[in-house]
Amino acid sequence: MTRPQPPEHRTPVAACDVEVRVVAVPEALVTVRTVAGDLAARAEFPLDAVDDLRLAVDEACTILADLARPDTRLTGTFVVDDDRITMTASVSTTGPTTLPRDTFAWRVLTVLADDVRVLAEAPTVPGEAHRLALRMTLERPACLRRTVPAADPGAIAEVAELLPGRSGTPAP
Repeated sequence: MTRPQPPEHRTPVAACDVEVRVVAVPEALVTVRTVAGDLAARAEFPLDAVDDLRLAVDEACTILADLARPDTRLTGTFVVDDDRITMTASVSTTGPTTLPRDTFAWRVLTVLADDVRVLAEAPTVPGEAHRLALRMTLERPACLRRTVPAADPGAIAEVAELLPGRSGTPAP
């Protein structure tokens, strides 16, 4: 059984934004991870990229949930377009405005995602609540990008000449 293919004349997909808010506790983070996997699968990312995104989202949300103020919500925002998925997770915290980059969790994030950044608002008063966020981007592999350059007719004719007994026109 073959999968239906999109029409050749299809225009690029407009970016899709999705926002999820859950209580910043480990039990609720599965919702954000599930949304990440569903969005990647619907955008037809390869299965290994879907799994990578799920793991990276889970790791990022766990890091932030550990730093969140009590009764705070974790906000996960996803932007999906033809070539990438960008996820930003944020919480309100009284903790650090940056994250250590020498931890196992940071290593996991940087291996699974193509780009990882820490974003933070600086508190106006030390110890005051502020937002801390992790933004990660997962790129679609280049060989699976939806914007494929058009084939060069001259190159097709040259290849056809190299194949003995074959003409440059397709068989009926």
